[in-house]
Parts: sequence; structure tokens; C-alpha cells
Amino acid sequence: MASGNDRSVSCSSSSSLKLLLFMIPLIVISGCASVLGSRNSSWGFISRHPWPWSSPSAATITNVKTPQVPSTKESEGLLDLHSTVVGVHHREEAISEDSVLNRSSSPPLDVEAAQPPPAAANGTEKVSLNISKRAGPIFAASLNETHALPVTSRPQRQYTTLERVEAGLRRARSAIREAKIGNRTPDPDYIPNGPIYWNANAFHRSYLEMEKQLKVYVYDEGEPPLFHNGPCKSIYSMEGNFIHRMEMDSHFRTKDPEKAHLFFLPFSVAMLVRFVYVRDSHDFGPIKQTVIDYVNVVSTKYPYWNRSLGADHFMLACHDWGPETSFSIPYLHKNSIRVLCNANTSEGFNPSKDVSFPEINLLTGSTDSFIGGPSPSHRTLLAFFAGGLHGPIRPILLEHWENKDEDVKVHKYLPKGVSYYEMMRKSKYCLCPSGYEVASPRVVEALYTGCVPVLISDHYVPPFSDVLNWKSFSVEVPVREIPNLKRILMGISPRQYIRMQRRGVQARRHFEVNFPPKRYDVFHMILHSLWLRRLNVRVHHHGMGK
Repeated sequence: MASGNDRSVSCSSSSSLKLLLFMIPLIVISGCASVLGSRNSSWGFISRHPWPWSSPSAATITNVKTPQVPSTKESEGLLDLHSTVVGVHHREEAISEDSVLNRSSSPPLDVEAAQPPPAAANGTEKVSLNISKRAGPIFAASLNETHALPVTSRPQRQYTTLERVEAGLRRARSAIREAKIGNRTPDPDYIPNGPIYWNANAFHRSYLEMEKQLKVYVYDEGEPPLFHNGPCKSIYSMEGNFIHRMEMDSHFRTKDPEKAHLFFLPFSVAMLVRFVYVRDSHDFGPIKQTVIDYVNVVSTKYPYWNRSLGADHFMLACHDWGPETSFSIPYLHKNSIRVLCNANTSEGFNPSKDVSFPEINLLTGSTDSFIGGPSPSHRTLLAFFAGGLHGPIRPILLEHWENKDEDVKVHKYLPKGVSYYEMMRKSKYCLCPSGYEVASPRVVEALYTGCVPVLISDHYVPPFSDVLNWKSFSVEVPVREIPNLKRILMGISPRQYIRMQRRGVQARRHFEVNFPPKRYDVFHMILHSLWLRRLNVRVHHHGMGK
């Protein structure tokens, strides 16, 4: 009687012999087929993962044919569809113009580009390498047979919605680059021009592309007053105004998150401070926990936060605690776009990723009584400031200039019966020192009244400075130069002052609050700044095709 081991060897040998006899005919047939070749170059693979150029929804049995070479127009619009997803360690690279806008790759449907790419460091392309090892000879045969295939037999690439979104952004980048040296684009309302812009043509083209493409998804989760709500009649009015305008917008807001370029986290920091923070507790924990809970909710319900680690999401805050709130979640601070009034580079504001927007004190909710002022020839006062001792800079200003000079009117409190805004309209220059934080509503108030803003601050990034050349319509005075303030202003020639004043009037349209919003106003400029940041980020699904 054979032992157990003997039976195992006998069964194994018998099975191997049967398998060998069964495989020999298949090998012969396969060899003949390989020599003769298939004239239609269609090959069937059984694989859990499609090729990089196939749709992520492709079936497990995939017919691989020679991919169609796209036209030049298609190539320009759909390059680099498989760029690396922006992660926490790659956010700085992604927003660099050299690393993103100038990065090149082969067209995704080009025959040569159909070769599986090398494995990425994070392993996301490992699937393609596994397929190439199994299918190398077959794929080579299909390339050799391309001359025999009619164009009509080649499969069309099925792009995902995200790929189409990214393709549109790529076309926009190309159009903006061309506009820098091209002719102006017609516009029935307004054509940006002059030195108030770093590049008027590029800004105009970018703005038109934004109007044509940009879609923002506002998360529905959350209830007022903390979410979908904000102050509209206070120094933090821009928080509430933007939230309400975004909620009511029908042009830029989309109800389909798959089509969105950006995702808005609609919490109001001013409302969190009012309703969540315990006054005088010095405990920021409840505010941070509220934000953590909210992001956990949307990241669990939707895939978009985790897809980009927050890089295509944004928060907006005009309250001084906006930056601190963003530290609730590391990715919110490091990856997401933070739209902040308190744009202080010494506190982590990153001009290439974050957005500076203006602080506007709308006590009545309207700007009707603010805007307008006399011509330069009717302004008799050199400089003016009135305000309390907030922060470290204003005490220095008052120490050197309060009641010290008839040409430089600096007050802690205005005399009774003197109008604040009338004093601004009488002045050539309006002093705008920072308070506890770098932003000041006086900057916009100066533009509204036709007064040239004098920015007295350190580490402040003025609003929309990615588009606007602030040096052309304002004066920047470092804190250390406060004692020399009059000498600096008197050193500006009358001709140069008139130029700056007129440019400030031209720039004013970008800071006006309109109901409903108008093209190129502050609401649209905030969106445009967001649009520019989104242009510098590319997003795709991890493990595309799984």
C-alpha cells in the first residue's frame, strides 16, 4: 500500500503530464498565430485594471487596439492628463509656474505615449507596469501593424469628467500665456489697460476664461448661523457678502460637484467667534473642533477632499482669527486656498497659494454714500488719519504726527462735527496703518473717496496684488519710515500724484460691492484670484481606472 507521500507524488506527476499534453497544441497554435499576425490588431486581455488611456469604467475584458493619434488641437487641450495628484508634500511644487505651467509631456493618445509610464514614487502607476509585462509582445505587434488599420477602426478615448475639467484648465493656461504678447480681446463692458495692471492683456484673457469655465461647488452641509451665513453690516461684512452672493449665484455655482473646479467650505469665522467661542475664555478649541467636524463630514460623504487633500478647496474669512482657524486641520492650512483679509506673510500667508481680499466696513450694508470725491485740484490737505490705538503701529504714528503738523492731520478722535469721509475727500493721501492685524478698511475707503492710499505696514500683501500693481496707485511706507512721512509724500511730484490719483479711481471698480454683482467688481475679483490659484493645480484620481 502506497504511503501518503507516494500518492502525492504520483498524483502530482500524473497531473503535470496531463497538463503538458494539453498545453502542447495550444503552444503550437499560439506560435502560428504570432507568426501570421492578426490583421485587425485587436487583442483581448483579461485584467482587473485598464490601460492608462482607457476609461476608468472600462470592463475587465478589454479590447486593446492601436490608439488613435489625436489632432493638434486635441493634443494641446488634453496633455498631461495623468500628472501627479497634488498631495501635502507636493503643494508647493504644484503652484509653481515653472513646475506646472511649463511642464511638458507627450499627448496622452499619441502612439508613443501609449507605452505605460514608469512607476510613480507613490505606486499609483504600478498597475500599468504589471500589464506591460504580460502584454509586451502583443502590444509591440499592434504597433507594427498600424499602417494597415483604417482610421475609422481606431477606438475613441473616453475621458472622465475630471479629465475634461483639467483639459479646459490647460487650454485656459495656454490662452492666457498667448494673451501676454497678443492683441486685446473685445469686451463690451470694460477692457483692462494701463499701469495699474501687471499685464492687462493677460488679466483680461484670464478673466474671460474664468467667466467661460469656472464652476464652484458649495457644500450643502451645515446650518446657519455658523454655515451658509455671515455678517453683512460690519467690519467683517465681506465674509457674509461673499457667502450670500455665492449661495445665490447661478453663473459660477454648480450643483454638480463632478463639474466643479473649486469647492467652498461655507463656514463664517465671524459667526464661529460669535456663537461658538466663549468670551474671554482664550480657548480656541471649540472653533477648531467645529471646523474639524465639518471637514470630516464632507470628506466622508464626498470623495473630493481626499482626492486632492484639500488643494481644490477654499475657505474665506475676514475676521482676525481666520488664519488661526485654518490651523484646525493641517491640509486646510497647507494645501487649501485661504481667502483672507488678514494677509500677513509673517503669520504664514502664502501669496502663491492664498488669496488676499479687501476688508470693507459696510455699516449700512451698502457703498452708496461712500463712493466719489473731488478732483486732485480741490484737495487741500496733504494727509489724513483718524483712528484708535489698535496694534503696535498706530501709537508710533500718533506719537510723531498727532497735532504736530497742519498738512498732516492725524487724530485719535475726530473733533465733534467733523466728518470722517469728508476729511478723506479733502485729502490727497489717506494714511492706512495696520491695527492689531495687517488689513485695514481705510485702504478701500481711500479708493472709494478718490484719496491715494498710504499703506503703513510690514508683511502685508494687498488685495488682488497678483493682478494689480499697487505701486502705481498707492504709496507704501515701511513702519520704520513713519518719522519721515511728510518728506516722503512731499517728494512725490504733483504730476505723479495726479497720475496715482486717477489710477486709483480706475482701480476702484475692482473694490466696489454691488447688488447684484457686476463684472470686474470685488465679488468677481475674489473669484478671479481663486481661479488663478486653481489654474496652478492639477488634480486626478489616485489609481485611475480602478
